[in-house]
Amino acid sequence: MLHLNSSRSISDPSDPDAQLTANNGEYLVNISLGTPPFPIVAIADTGSDIIWTQCKPCTDCYKQDAPLFVTLESKTGNPVALPKTVIGCGHDNAGTFSPKGSGIVGLGGGPASLVSQLGSSIGGKFSYCMVPYAAAKPTSTMNFGTNAVVSGNGVLSTPLISDPSQPTFYFLQLEAVSVGSKKIAFQGSSIGGSGNIIIDSGTTLTLVPTDFFSQLSDAVETQVTGGTKTSDPEGFFSLCYDKVVCLAFYANDQLSIYGNVAQQIFLIGYDLPKQTLSFKPTDCTNT
Repeated sequence: MLHLNSSRSISDPSDPDAQLTANNGEYLVNISLGTPPFPIVAIADTGSDIIWTQCKPCTDCYKQDAPLFVTLESKTGNPVALPKTVIGCGHDNAGTFSPKGSGIVGLGGGPASLVSQLGSSIGGKFSYCMVPYAAAKPTSTMNFGTNAVVSGNGVLSTPLISDPSQPTFYFLQLEAVSVGSKKIAFQGSSIGGSGNIIIDSGTTLTLVPTDFFSQLSDAVETQVTGGTKTSDPEGFFSLCYDKVVCLAFYANDQLSIYGNVAQQIFLIGYDLPKQTLSFKPTDCTNT
């Protein structure tokens, strides 16, 4: 059994929520597994489907700070129980994972994702608000169901585009990016029906084609007048300024991804029945 560790004192199974925590390029969600529930912290990832954690015996696993599953103490409180949820248990895992996390909560569009398994109970709606990594309060809330509806002043919506051949991904059609008064048209290739970019909470940077990245970098450099240009000590980013603040975009001609840094300080709501994605500028530390 899977449980969402609700932040509300009285949990409503139709409108569960969970805590999101910013952590070094990732956003970790608090859930629990098993009966009685055992706490797990895993990456909230709209770019994958499976819900999984590392578990014993772990023959080849990445380092994690928390004990491996089945060895954890039970959790008190009133989590929302989600019976008959399919989860995975990994014994041989690799990747660029932080030791703070112990797996992934897939939020994609495929049948094994948490969103799909919750099904009609949440009406196909979920939302999140990502705090900046350096925020004094690094936590916010992920909502499911009616509490996930994004409304009010300042809300903008765009179509969510599905591709039956790639059901995991949520595709968008990016038309342009504005830097100051300069508008740069996005000519990314179609990758999901008429979509040209994937929105992915589990990817840190925004990946764009090389030509677009070059135009974007030039436009940003023109606009930044108060900083001193410097080199990235790691040699990864091409545009950085004093105190090593870098443009969180990266050139990639294979796939375009709208990463989580660019999603920060917005309340972002997914309405799958209506196939819309809504954005609202928000102080995520207050959610």
